[in-house]
Amino acid sequence: MEYRRFGQVFVIRLGVGDEVVARLGEVCAKENVRLASVSGIGATDRVRIGLFDPTKRTYDETVLTGPMEIVSLLGNVTEKDGAPFPHLHVAVADERFAVHGGHVFECRISVACEIVLTSIDGRVGRRIDPELGVNVLDF
Repeated sequence: MEYRRFGQVFVIRLGVGDEVVARLGEVCAKENVRLASVSGIGATDRVRIGLFDPTKRTYDETVLTGPMEIVSLLGNVTEKDGAPFPHLHVAVADERFAVHGGHVFECRISVACEIVLTSIDGRVGRRIDPELGVNVLDF
């Protein structure tokens, strides 16, 4: 992983084997980023994604493997339990150009990934909403 800072914007390059959520968290912790917007593209060979089921109040998860393009990686960084908390969603296209997407739990880079992290002055936390059963923004 390498990155450069340009004012409030970080341009991040992840390489083969890097895990997106962990690396993004590392950059945010090192640079004291507690609130940010995230966008990216790249290539993965393993992604664990989920879809929140509000009736069960849990995520249904799946693991996709094989060559895939990350056609869209979007999300934000907030703070949870005193640490940066990347909340990401992804759309990936497989070798048949079928697109799959969801909440990102893990995403391993197979070639490269380019992320733009835009830091925002301020702090926003996370808390479990007892009615929804999911982490929500805590102002």
